[in-house]
Amino acid sequence: MSISYKERIARRLTATTAMIILVVFAIIYGVVRLTVVTNIDRDLQLETDEHKSQIFLVNGEIRFIHKGEWQEEEHSQLQLNPIFIEIVDAEGNSMDRSPNLLNNHLSFFPDRAGSGEAWTVQAGSRELRQMQIPLYNQGMIEGYLLVAKSFEDARETLTNLRNVLLVLYPVILISLFLIMRNQADQSIQPIRQIIQKTNLITQSNLNERIPLSGPNDEIEQLTRSINDLLNRLEQALKREKQFTSDASHELRTPLSVLRGTLEVMIRKPRTQEEYQQKIQLALQSIDRMTATIEQLLVLARVESGQSIILEELDLLAFCEDYVFQKKLNTDREINFLPQVGHPIFLKTNEKSLQIILDNLVDNSIKYADESKPIEVILGKDGKEVFLEVEDRGPGISMEDQKRIFDPFYRGDSVLGSRKPGAGLGLAIVKKLCDELNIQISVESEEDKGSKFRLLWNT
Repeated sequence: MSISYKERIARRLTATTAMIILVVFAIIYGVVRLTVVTNIDRDLQLETDEHKSQIFLVNGEIRFIHKGEWQEEEHSQLQLNPIFIEIVDAEGNSMDRSPNLLNNHLSFFPDRAGSGEAWTVQAGSRELRQMQIPLYNQGMIEGYLLVAKSFEDARETLTNLRNVLLVLYPVILISLFLIMRNQADQSIQPIRQIIQKTNLITQSNLNERIPLSGPNDEIEQLTRSINDLLNRLEQALKREKQFTSDASHELRTPLSVLRGTLEVMIRKPRTQEEYQQKIQLALQSIDRMTATIEQLLVLARVESGQSIILEELDLLAFCEDYVFQKKLNTDREINFLPQVGHPIFLKTNEKSLQIILDNLVDNSIKYADESKPIEVILGKDGKEVFLEVEDRGPGISMEDQKRIFDPFYRGDSVLGSRKPGAGLGLAIVKKLCDELNIQISVESEEDKGSKFRLLWNT
């Protein structure tokens, strides 16, 4: 059976409070009982101290310094809190007792004679608190003085206290449970409002937000967190829609070119040269779609969250080999300018780093002036290692620099140059840099060139 959150809160708080109250009640009862028993024991101790110097046993006979002590009212009557006294010989046989004992006798415990402690005993129908001390004659024990005081009034007081606490305990717990459930219900009311508002937010009104109200407490922090989540979802949905639209556009354009080319070819017979031209145009469209699809697959693999294995890599040797191979494959002037003369070891992924450099260098090759070299610079500044790809191309405007890492984004200057591309290269670079904990930045000025900088904190 499902239990509501407010019910669980009320039960937990009530259970915790029940334990605390139980401990408090036990302490109260224990303190009261200890106080009552201590007071009775103190009276017994005073009584024994008073009588032990007045009563003696000599050759089996009782001697009193003050015989009138036996006739005191507290020893002759069963009044409130009477004192009971009995004298026994060394074997525990009764020799004399106070008149208020009537036909009853106090209990004799030889092993407790000199303990100086009191204990509870039963004398007839009465419950007593008793203490006993030895009586000496010429250094030898001739008998014992037994002193007791009624424990019935104290027992009644303790019993009443216990019964009151036992009755109060469930009453207090039930009252607390009802109060706590009511308070819990009021406490979660703001959460109910958040739930109701959140349930109204769908894909069609994802721009709606939960209003903030009340002090800066946990409820407001929860509201802010949900609003931040909605912001991220809205932005992700917008990017997804834009990505889908841009991907469709990038694939539709070469498909349209390919279809148009084939339709022109089948309208009428063509010369061999015309067929070759049309086929070449169709192959270019296929190549463009293939490149776009390959980049989409790379981007999808990066965004899938698959963990990248980090391995120790000598960045200096890696860059030297990369630039050497790139120069051979592209026949472009690419200069490697190391600013360090010793190996730099980093934890990274070699394949991912090569994809990053491929995209950065290929962009420079695509847009930079062929007469000017592309520079790859490796250096170290304190604990920071940096790798820069710099060209002397047309540069990137400040407005375009804000969006160059967005998928399928291509600036106006790039579109005007009619250079082939889908706008996915830098998006892949940014995703891989995030995966490898590499900080990437760009410095560019129109008509002067661009510099992309990769930064590692070692």
